[in-house]
Amino acid sequence: MSRLNDFLTEAGVFFLATVDGDQPKLRPLGAHLEMDGKVIFGIGDFKAVYRQLKANPKTEISACKEGGRWLRYTGRVVFETDPKYAEAMLEMMPHLRGIYNDETGYKMMCFHLEDASAFEIAMSGETEKIL
Repeated sequence: MSRLNDFLTEAGVFFLATVDGDQPKLRPLGAHLEMDGKVIFGIGDFKAVYRQLKANPKTEISACKEGGRWLRYTGRVVFETDPKYAEAMLEMMPHLRGIYNDETGYKMMCFHLEDASAFEIAMSGETEKIL
């Protein structure tokens, strides 16, 4: 998991894929952390991405970093029920407290992937399974 988390950190921004009916949706994200042996991601409970992942938890995350290497991380979303994950995410990214708080009523929803695989891929096509 550390290698996966490190890749995402180095990339800075990564892309999360969902579906809305029969329409693919892709959006940039950056909120992630490694905790309890899992890479945890954060999204807002008021966003379409949350509703899409609840309806169909299959997803893929893709990221690129300098040097022409990219990541493909595929699996099934499992939302965390313990609030410690959202609190850890907000501690790591305190600017998000302006969005996720009692005043707005918005909640940070955290998840990890299960039944997952991750591959690091070079532009040359060389592929290495990292999970």
